[in-house]
Amino acid sequence: MKTLRVSLGERSYPIYIGSNLIDEPEFFSRHILSSQVMVVSNETVAPLYLARVLRSLEGRQVATVILPDGEAHKSMASAMAVFDELLARKFSRNATLVALGGGVVGDLAGFAAACYQRGVPFMQIPTTLLAQVDSSVGGKTAVNHPLGKNMIGAFYQPQCVLADTAVLNTLADRELSAGLAEVVKYGLIRDPGFFAWLEENIEALLTRDQAALSYAIERSCANKAEVVAADERETGERATLNLGHTFGHAIETGLGYGACLHGEAVAIGMCQAADLSRRLGWLSDGDVERVVRILRRARLPVVPPAELDAERFLELMAVDKKNVDGKLRLILLDKIGRATLPLGVDVVALKATLDEYGRD
Repeated sequence: MKTLRVSLGERSYPIYIGSNLIDEPEFFSRHILSSQVMVVSNETVAPLYLARVLRSLEGRQVATVILPDGEAHKSMASAMAVFDELLARKFSRNATLVALGGGVVGDLAGFAAACYQRGVPFMQIPTTLLAQVDSSVGGKTAVNHPLGKNMIGAFYQPQCVLADTAVLNTLADRELSAGLAEVVKYGLIRDPGFFAWLEENIEALLTRDQAALSYAIERSCANKAEVVAADERETGERATLNLGHTFGHAIETGLGYGACLHGEAVAIGMCQAADLSRRLGWLSDGDVERVVRILRRARLPVVPPAELDAERFLELMAVDKKNVDGKLRLILLDKIGRATLPLGVDVVALKATLDEYGRD
């Protein structure tokens, strides 16, 4: 087992990475100090892992909320279902929420924990690769709005992250690939050595080689922990973690939540960001090809959906949390391994990317 730490003063917490950790009651007793526990999961994950988690929580007053699976259910209605159960059970402000699921469950349960009685503790047990390497770490919690992804939320840190690598054995191939998009992102924005390792080992990750997966998760989490420790509330460097996300969120919103997995949309967005970086003179043609090639090898889409034209992209991208005073801000690359956040975006180059990349 590996243990990393997100250093945030009194809000610091560990990330545990290892196999079959959900079967170890000591991790739960170490970080859950209350007798009241609410486990939030979904209809896909609960049949697989809820019973094992409940065994590790024996001796406490435990309730569960099982939500429908999918991005379409990352909503205020689902958050209300959690609040309803907490209130019906008369759970106090000392209660702890446990998020057992992928990014949707983690974001939603974290948002509910941030809001219930002005904040109760919560614990992350991410069950997808994407959640283990990205969404479970850093304290971003949110639900979606029909007009924009993650627009209603809070920064709220968990007590710990329990990344059980064994649960990835039941993850669908498509979900595994979606998680690899976020893994590749860390190499692109700040870790060129990791990117080179991924170019050598992407097939091992696809075949779920345990040593390769553990290393990729650890390296990804270490990168994110460093960024979050330096910029918890995204006033600067943390924004670079959103490489491809402004394009990607536009795709998710424009197609309807769930039509395209988050990691798939981000993969397309990173290709668009690389293409725009090339048009601005920062990346070479060869650099862009390296980005596209590794994402293709990860079995991810790399071209935008035909039904979203440049005008619709711009309309959707205008509703983005990184924008400042109505001005679009995009995370771009000035080389592989280093992201940049330009103060302004060359609109002509951006429109050329939206009009031309992947559309010939």
